[in-house]
Amino acid sequence: MERAIFAGGCFWCMVQPFEELDGIESVLSGYTGGHVENPTYKEVCSKTTGHTEAVEIIFNPEKISYADLVELYWAQTDPTDAFGQFEDRGDNYRPVIFYENEEQRQIAQKSKDKLQASGRFDRPIVTSIEPADTFYPAEDYHQAFYRTNPARYALSSARRHAFLEENWH
Repeated sequence: MERAIFAGGCFWCMVQPFEELDGIESVLSGYTGGHVENPTYKEVCSKTTGHTEAVEIIFNPEKISYADLVELYWAQTDPTDAFGQFEDRGDNYRPVIFYENEEQRQIAQKSKDKLQASGRFDRPIVTSIEPADTFYPAEDYHQAFYRTNPARYALSSARRHAFLEENWH
């Protein structure tokens, strides 16, 4: 098994697209990239810990490649917005591909360069590609939120889904 960590705004919206794929062992919502150990949601939302909401994906590379996961990641985000995603604003919602090793870094960078060259967006692709840091799982009530709180999930993800439909489908 291998690990991928992606930040694309609110982690609630990043679970379902990956969780439904063959070869995915688990998708966990959490926090990474900050300077406080075991941060809470309240602390991360205070924008004082340096953490970004992210998902940790454990996958079987014999069934799905890291490159495939990166391609799916792009299609869940607005890669031209460095200051958050959709209605979620601030560093704790910034888009980041966190890489585990040099191979993942190269795959992510090549994919980013390809997306920029495609002309799909009029603005630059600003998603960061950064080394993975400690990943702290979020509180239980954040896990698989789309299943446990479907009405609230639908409300909180409406702008994202409209953007994705317009720009990726």
